[in-house]
Amino acid sequence: MASDTTDPSTAGTGGTAPGADATIPDRTQGVPIVPGVPLLPGQGRIKDADADADADGDSDRSGGAATSASAAKEGAALRPSASPATAGLTEAAEATGWTPSGSGSGRTSPTEADSNGGGLPGTAGSTAGAAAERTSRRDRELGPEPASALTAGRLLVGVDRPPVSGWRRWLYTATFGRVNVGDSDAVRVQRALEHRISARLGGRTRYVPVLSRKGGVGKTTVTTLLGMVLADVREDRIIAMDANPDRGTLSDRSPGRADHTARQLVRNRYTIDSFAQLAGYVTRDGSRLHVLASDTDPAVAQAFDDSDYRAVTDLLSRYYSIVLTDCGTGMVHSVMKGTLEKADSVVLVSGGSIDEARLASETLSWLEAHGRQDLVAKAIVVINLSSGNGTQVNISQIEQHFRSRVKTVVRIPYDRHLAEGSCVDLSRLNPATRRAVTELAALVVDQLGA
Repeated sequence: MASDTTDPSTAGTGGTAPGADATIPDRTQGVPIVPGVPLLPGQGRIKDADADADADGDSDRSGGAATSASAAKEGAALRPSASPATAGLTEAAEATGWTPSGSGSGRTSPTEADSNGGGLPGTAGSTAGAAAERTSRRDRELGPEPASALTAGRLLVGVDRPPVSGWRRWLYTATFGRVNVGDSDAVRVQRALEHRISARLGGRTRYVPVLSRKGGVGKTTVTTLLGMVLADVREDRIIAMDANPDRGTLSDRSPGRADHTARQLVRNRYTIDSFAQLAGYVTRDGSRLHVLASDTDPAVAQAFDDSDYRAVTDLLSRYYSIVLTDCGTGMVHSVMKGTLEKADSVVLVSGGSIDEARLASETLSWLEAHGRQDLVAKAIVVINLSSGNGTQVNISQIEQHFRSRVKTVVRIPYDRHLAEGSCVDLSRLNPATRRAVTELAALVVDQLGA
């Protein structure tokens, strides 16, 4: 007596066992067992496929013509679904190399798995690990640090410098360096200005003429002060030349004795091929500033013209970084043409009186009328009160006027040492005068480096 066989997949649902010649595929064969993933996801769909297969089997036994259609339907039932319920099974199959029947694509490459967002369950943080591996590999490709990486700022422990003067210096000395309150704000500002003055300017010579349309306003004094501060702070060479067609006094305000003049340098310029030879024509005693004097003989003073100025400055450009030009009064003499053509920035000097301020303002108008708006935009106006100002002129109003025309205005206060009219000594200047001149030098370097 034959016994009925019940299909486990249809038990409890009223299903009957298929015939003896029907083959039920074992859909668990070859499937990897992954923790947390159902062995046969999409169970309802497989039951439907079994029912379709049974129906197809009956039709096949009865000689029906739907054999090929049932085979295709069974292959579709065995193909893994793209639903989220089968995502884990698909990923696990890709990791083990098993391919469900009907896929026809073979094993999925790791690149495709990464692009599709796939990955083995339980491998959280694998992306971060790969990034860390790439970072370490990149570090290995860079190689060891060069010797230039061992800088003083990296290896030395910072030590504050001791105060330079005043009670702060006394406290530092009395406590054997244990108490260091640092320098005052004035000293810090001074250091910041000196840092600006010492800035590099590049590989060519810069030309700065000092202009004034009226004599007696301190143009030569400002040229000397500016040149001394620049030479005292900067490491390169600075020279101030007297280009006054008349009798110039630049050498009188500078320490040392002038044995040669600019006119003599013009005559002998073809014999000079080194700085040692040029040094014999300039004065530099008592200061790092080099000074090229003008002729003192009125009979030959007018001989210094535009061509002579160009010849001298071409020679000086080989050995000096900054050339200051103490121009004569007026704007129409021949030397002024070459002076303005070579100028990188200008310093305009005005006194504290009404006529001096007017003439200085008219100088700016003259430059604008002759197409030198670029020099007006970079001009620095100096209101020089170093020789004394006992009038009731409102200097603040003069400053306000010039600030409406130029960006920078500097006031040099009265200084007894400068009022003497003799050689300038920076150590004898009042602190306020020294700060004003240092600010002027910093502003000039800022303009030259812009």
